[in-house]
Amino acid sequence: MELNETLLEFDEAAERMIELGNRLIDADDESDRWEVASGLLAGAVHFWLYTRQPCGEPYCESCTDVDTADKRVRLLIEEVRRFAQESEYFHTPLDADAGSA
Repeated sequence: MELNETLLEFDEAAERMIELGNRLIDADDESDRWEVASGLLAGAVHFWLYTRQPCGEPYCESCTDVDTADKRVRLLIEEVRRFAQESEYFHTPLDADAGSA
């Protein structure tokens, strides 16, 4: 798979997740945005872990980074942190540590 195809898949998956969240919130005026977001995150984590299972071959070099649960969680946290920091919503003017000039 080429890099451009991979980026397109990544962008499409991310966009669909956002659209699903918006649809779930829009479908019910009383929906709790935090609960919807946490449910989407739980599903994404579940799927991410499913796709990162080691192949089962002892000493497989491709699986070195994901051959234990702790390694997979560490990678997951690193990826989530990077995505959060890249998000336009990472810092907001209403953050407790936001400065004002």
